[in-house]
Amino acid sequence: MRPQIAATLLLRALLISRLLRQVSHLAIEALVRSPARQGMALRRSFGDDALSYFTERLDVGSLRATVASVVRQAKRNKAFDSGRWIGLSIDGTGAGRSRKKLCRWCRPRRNRKKEILGYGHNIVMVSVVGTELTLPFDVEPYGPGDGETSAGQRLLGRAVKAIGIRFADYLVADGEYARAPFIHTAGELGLKVVVRLKGNVPSLFEAAKRRWDSSSPTCTFRNGPDWVEIWDADDFDPWENLRWETVRVIRYRQHKPDGTVFEAYWLTDFSQKQVGSQSLYRMAKSRWEIENQGFNDAKNRYGLRHICHHHPNSLLINWLIIALTLTLERLYRIRYLHRGNHPVLDPIALCRLLWLSLVVPADTS
Repeated sequence: MRPQIAATLLLRALLISRLLRQVSHLAIEALVRSPARQGMALRRSFGDDALSYFTERLDVGSLRATVASVVRQAKRNKAFDSGRWIGLSIDGTGAGRSRKKLCRWCRPRRNRKKEILGYGHNIVMVSVVGTELTLPFDVEPYGPGDGETSAGQRLLGRAVKAIGIRFADYLVADGEYARAPFIHTAGELGLKVVVRLKGNVPSLFEAAKRRWDSSSPTCTFRNGPDWVEIWDADDFDPWENLRWETVRVIRYRQHKPDGTVFEAYWLTDFSQKQVGSQSLYRMAKSRWEIENQGFNDAKNRYGLRHICHHHPNSLLINWLIIALTLTLERLYRIRYLHRGNHPVLDPIALCRLLWLSLVVPADTS
């Protein structure tokens, strides 16, 4: 009610420290109590306990709205105009562990004997993909007794509402999401779906394998150094509970220069007139962006596995700050807030420039 430290000051410290890849509250305390505070444009110092108290009480809805507004502004500024299709990708991952159950989102980790080894947290993330810019902008934790698809449905509905029903053209997801309720939810939100087809939909999967095991590919093409074969048909019968008249399925075989072959099946409600086989292949491949530029970067560079303060609201604030950091860093580094004549920097090169700017003047244009 009577804050002695402004919320904007604490939030700025959280964001700048993530850009500098400092992931703990103790690291932030060390920065703001050092000469670097002036370079961070922070007026006063504070301790890690202030950050813990602050993140317990910060409004999650306002922060979510902020991250979504950055993504909407990026589209208005034509950041995605290099591609024909704008996609959303959704997927789940682990995000921090503990030895004891300390919050309602702690989920037991068991061995084969069903013995509890510890506790972990799981989240679902949604990201813009397919546009040369992978921008994560919201997360949803698994609730008690919850699963990935149910958390994904909640997240997808909130995300589309935040960015607008006409923002994206399609949703791409792994085979876990090849479930009728989730697919219907995506359709009601105005999204076409491109979902991995695996053995969890046995009738459709076996029908596609039987048809194509002895047939020639529909088309072949070069994709960089790779040679790609595609089988494509849009007259497969839907499985029980799926409210589609027919299902389009593609199979691709991606031949690498070293002889390695990758094969995958995908289902979609895009018709062949709407999207060609090659475009559908690229939509399917955009699913890996959330793995490589989403989870891998968040865990290895920005501390998604680290628990700064074990409180439900603090955990969620931490995950959203990471999403905001990734989005701002990429918009600045790849699309530029102030265009110059310099090349696109590597992520680590920009991080080093930011570190240098805390001590001596540096050209970060």
